[in-house]
Amino acid sequence: MSTETSVGSVVRRAALHAALGDPGRLTIVDTLARGEASPGELAARLGMTSNLLAHHLRVLEDAGLLTRHRSEGDRRRSYVALNRSVLDLLQPSSPALVAQRLVFVCTHNSARSQLAAAMWNDHSLVPATSAGTHPAPRVHPGAVAVARRRHLALVPAPPRHVRDVLDPVDLVVTVCDSAHEELASGSTGGAVVRPGLHWSIPDPVTADDPAAFDAVVDELTDRITRLNPVVHAVPDQKDQERSS
Repeated sequence: MSTETSVGSVVRRAALHAALGDPGRLTIVDTLARGEASPGELAARLGMTSNLLAHHLRVLEDAGLLTRHRSEGDRRRSYVALNRSVLDLLQPSSPALVAQRLVFVCTHNSARSQLAAAMWNDHSLVPATSAGTHPAPRVHPGAVAVARRRHLALVPAPPRHVRDVLDPVDLVVTVCDSAHEELASGSTGGAVVRPGLHWSIPDPVTADDPAAFDAVVDELTDRITRLNPVVHAVPDQKDQERSS
């Protein structure tokens, strides 16, 4: 996505949010999400005067959020409908990311990063691995237990130091604040770090409670589900040559 296109998209979304920035207009949109209605029906349902309703409908129509059409029965009657394709524009736009591999990093590489890599590999064709800035001797039993409990394909790998794992072309996703801050400061023993993403996920090992590990899995599930669609594999060199 070009910068110009991205800016245009943000301006458009801002205009839509501005049109919705009134409780009355937001209530109209919420009501129409369930189905179409005539202006008279809307006024009755929402307890609005006809003048106020007409103003709100005009603002929403000008923003492209609503459309009107004549009834196929009584041609004197009109119905108001949501423009659902415009509503889709309200979702934050996420530029595509191209990665050869993802590396999930936490401090000890014993829980969060191991779980994240295992879960990512279940969702994406882009491979993932994990590492730590201060590797623990082993994967934490709580991580193994939650993987078994939640049916995750976790094969505990010996924790590794980030400098032994990272390649300059890797996309780094830090899943703990401490690791993120170490990588940002360059205090990781000479590891070359490509700027990546940071997920601030609390350490379940500190809590030492199964519920804390379950919370980590829930958080990772949500974040991975959101990130996966925008991460694409680096094109194969042979494919690039054939298409050129």
